[in-house]
Amino acid sequence: MKIDIVTIFPDFFRGPLDHGIIRRAQEAGLAAIEVHDLRAFAHDRHKTVDDRPFGGGEGMVLKPEPIFECIEGLKVQPRAERIAAHAKAAAAKQSVVLLSAQGARFNQGVAEQLAALERIVLICGRYEGVDERVGQHLADRELSIGDYVLSGGELGAAVILDAVTRLIPGALGNEASTRQESFTMSAERGASESANSTCASGGLLDYPHYTRPADFRGLQVPEVLVSGNHEQIRRWRRRSALEKTLRNRPDLLERVALGDEDKELLARIAGKEER
Repeated sequence: MKIDIVTIFPDFFRGPLDHGIIRRAQEAGLAAIEVHDLRAFAHDRHKTVDDRPFGGGEGMVLKPEPIFECIEGLKVQPRAERIAAHAKAAAAKQSVVLLSAQGARFNQGVAEQLAALERIVLICGRYEGVDERVGQHLADRELSIGDYVLSGGELGAAVILDAVTRLIPGALGNEASTRQESFTMSAERGASESANSTCASGGLLDYPHYTRPADFRGLQVPEVLVSGNHEQIRRWRRRSALEKTLRNRPDLLERVALGDEDKELLARIAGKEER
């Protein structure tokens, strides 16, 4: 996968690109990541990339000229072709993403969509915002990592970069890890002969994890996890995932398909809370 990042602070990405899964993915040839300094595409003496907003108001706005010149120089698919490909779903190969507080919320499903592409370009917004013509006529997606305002899109780009890179086949040592995490919708779940795949999240929060020692300062690991009974472990994990989701993110329960077992477990959880 090819990933381009457009920013006025290219040095910001030295940390995110040099560690962990992102570094290993690059070293393995699974991801080619390049950071582009937007100021290199501003041709006045002061390398100006922003200006005052028309109509008045606070702050400065990133100018369209250097952003358009940069993206066009990257030789990505024309916007019309990208949008048409996205509409067909399976045919999409590239995407130009504008990071913005006004964008659609980034989530695991969007990460999976982006990870299936051949190329992504991430445009980092700054200041008061980006000239609207960038979002309307250059980018095909506008994304936000949450309902809050950051100083710029660099942090959001780093989050998306990490979430997407770890989904590239081969980037993780154990690919099953990405199928059993919080929010992952695509995984099949059910009983198994081995405990390592007993409870995919199915769009819920992940179940609790424990490791050695089994007794830490008198705090015991749940007995079921050391019982060796894979079916009991699977059921405990599913119930625990439902409990944590109900407690921390009840909105997720409205978005996922709950089976009969899930409904039974939720009823028991609710009954326990009522007592």
